[in-house]
Amino acid sequence: MRSGRKIDLRFFLPLLLLGILHTGTARAGHGIEDTIDTLAAERVKQLLDAGEKLTFIDLRPAKEFQQSRLPGARSIPLPEIAARFAEIPRAGRVILYCDCKTYDIADRAVFLEYRGFRNIFVMPEGFSGWIERGYPLDRARR
Repeated sequence: MRSGRKIDLRFFLPLLLLGILHTGTARAGHGIEDTIDTLAAERVKQLLDAGEKLTFIDLRPAKEFQQSRLPGARSIPLPEIAARFAEIPRAGRVILYCDCKTYDIADRAVFLEYRGFRNIFVMPEGFSGWIERGYPLDRARR
């Protein structure tokens, strides 16, 4: 069951077609999704509080991830998605987040959808939005 807000990809489509955004090689006969599913930080927190198992993929650099991250998050830095996408589960909701530009995270979501993922959501507020709301974090042990 998919829920959440959609990001209109009409802006990204010309960039994808021009090859400005890296999504790998498109195969003939495969179209680009018109939208990317998003979940606001508030909705993600509600799902966590309700006990839903979510997989968080932290796209920030590994050093930032090691300092603090969303509860139970996995680190796959933005530039490594193409090489490590097999580590992302194909079942259950997968939430991508970072503190990057919207088109960077949208590019990675489209990349995953091209590879058959239908469970990918983007949290548009990113890591900083999660912190601003005072939501829980996992932190490095000292």
